[in-house]
Amino acid sequence: MNKILIESLSLQYSDGTESLRNVSMEIPANAITVLFGPAGGGKSTLLRCLNRLNDLADVQVVEGKVLIDGENILAPQTDVIALRRKVGMVFARPVVLPMSIRANLTYGLELAGEKRRSKLDEAVERSLRLAALWDEVKDRLDDPAIALSGGQQQRLCLARSLALQPEIILLDEPTSGLDPISTGKVEAALQELKKDYTIVLVPHSVQQAARTADYAAFFLQGELIEYGEGSVIFTAPKEKRTEDYITGRFG
Repeated sequence: MNKILIESLSLQYSDGTESLRNVSMEIPANAITVLFGPAGGGKSTLLRCLNRLNDLADVQVVEGKVLIDGENILAPQTDVIALRRKVGMVFARPVVLPMSIRANLTYGLELAGEKRRSKLDEAVERSLRLAALWDEVKDRLDDPAIALSGGQQQRLCLARSLALQPEIILLDEPTSGLDPISTGKVEAALQELKKDYTIVLVPHSVQQAARTADYAAFFLQGELIEYGEGSVIFTAPKEKRTEDYITGRFG
């Protein structure tokens, strides 16, 4: 079953800039779908539509539908807090909370009412294992999270999202500030995670897009130019603009 169905989605900001123009696509479950293209193409805007983070921006017009498991999340009656638990988000810069590694992971659960220590401990270990971080931090869970390296902080942010047991994970250039080794660890974790989660990734480079994509969508100036299996898009794109971007002729 397709996890996310986007139908004729258009979005315009209050200053008149049009960020998305009539975008329609299906995002399958248990796969990594990559949104790629030059800056200003609408990739991050689309990502933020998937958990209503655009509600916090100065948006003037939103048209179309975003269906998750058949429900239109853009509908006014949507429970946005519940939606954001179901659809987790990891940003480009890791933002750890000014508390211990453990507390970073239990904070959201405690806020949601979970008080049982056994359940919290279980969530800490499970989420850190899923984010490929457990072996590196299991002996220092009470150390401040800020003491971790940049790559570890980013995997902690991923673990923090996973602790709430979402169904979908959105990642906006999650490795843009990381070294190649840390980047590799994050990418390897995502390949494992897709077995149980739906993943939508805005990569920081075409190379990362090609490495990670099960499906790939090329965006240019708010339009979805081409969408298909990653192996096809990056080797034999149908659209000349896609090919020109992948081969470095512009962008």
